[in-house]
Amino acid sequence: MLLRCLKAEIQKCRHCPVWLAFLMLPIFPAALGTGNYLANPEALDNGWYSLWSQHTLFSSTFFLPALLGVFCAWQWRLEHWDHNWNSFLTAPVPVGCLYGAKLILSAGMSLLAQGWIGALFLLSGRLAGISEPVPPELPQWLLWGGVGGACVCAVQLFFSLNIRAFAPPVAFGLAGGILGLMATAQGMGYAFPYSLLCLGMRANNPQMELDILPFCLSAWIYTTAFALLAVRYLRRRDISAE
Repeated sequence: MLLRCLKAEIQKCRHCPVWLAFLMLPIFPAALGTGNYLANPEALDNGWYSLWSQHTLFSSTFFLPALLGVFCAWQWRLEHWDHNWNSFLTAPVPVGCLYGAKLILSAGMSLLAQGWIGALFLLSGRLAGISEPVPPELPQWLLWGGVGGACVCAVQLFFSLNIRAFAPPVAFGLAGGILGLMATAQGMGYAFPYSLLCLGMRANNPQMELDILPFCLSAWIYTTAFALLAVRYLRRRDISAE
C-alpha cells in the first residue's frame, strides 16, 4: 500500500516545475562559495576543505532549508486546493501510508539534492584549479547531510500540512536554517532539527568529527515526533466542503 502511494506521489511530481528549483538553486551557493574561495586565497588555503566550507556555509543555512521547504509545501498544495482533501481523506488507504509516501519522497529529494551539491562541488573545485585528491570524507558529508535534510523535511511537512498558504512554510524553512546555524554556534546543534543539516554536512568545518549517536538519535526523535503529529492531525481532520 505504501509503495502504491509513493508511486502516486512520484507521478504527481513528473511534470512539476519544482524540479527546476532543485536543479537551479544549488548552483547559487556553489557560485557564491567558489567566488569567496577564489577571492580569499590567503585565508582559504586548505584546498578542497576550504572550498567545501564556503559552499556549505551558504547551502546548508539558506538555500537547502528553503528548497526543502518549497518541495514540502508543494506536496501538500494539491490537497489544499478546492475540495481535494475530501478525495485524499476518503481514499481506501491508511493516512499513515499517504503521509509516509510524502515523507519518503521528500527524504529522497534531500539525498538527490546532496548528490547534485556534491557534483557542483567537484566541478567548482576543478574550475578553481584545485589539483589535490578529492577528500575521502565527501560521501559522508553528503550522506549525513541527506539524513539531516530528511529530518528537516519531516518538520516542514508538518508545517505545510497545517498552513494552507505556500509562502509561510518556506519562510519557516529559511528561518530554521538561520536559527540552526546559531544553535550550532552555541554548541546546541544536536538539539535543534535544522542544525542537523549543518552538522551532517560539516558546514564551515569540514574536518569536524561528527558524533554519530546523538546525531542519529536527534534525527530519529524529530522525524518520528513530527511524523506522528502529522498522522494524528490527518486522522482527526474533518472532511468538509470548503
